[in-house]
Amino acid sequence: MTAPTGTARGDQPAEAADLVAAAVLAVPGVSGLHGGAFGEVGTYLPGRRVSGVRLGEQSAVHITVAMHAEILEVVREVRDTVSALVGGPVEVVVEDVTATEQG
Repeated sequence: MTAPTGTARGDQPAEAADLVAAAVLAVPGVSGLHGGAFGEVGTYLPGRRVSGVRLGEQSAVHITVAMHAEILEVVREVRDTVSALVGGPVEVVVEDVTATEQG
């Protein structure tokens, strides 16, 4: 979860969660972001929440993947993309598999 100071991780602006979400959704094979079993995964921003993205010392992205996609390849690409954006390691969790890609 994001600290109430309005930053997503250390010196990153709160908009980092939006950038991460957009980058993840642009990865081929990603169907969407997933808030976790109980909706516990997200970044809280003033007046809204970015579901499926948790930035901090232990950053994580929870996703759904299209059925036709190579899951391990999608996870690798998401991890590489997000790691480059946040400047550190990120855990990628596949929460579900869907019949179609986001569209």
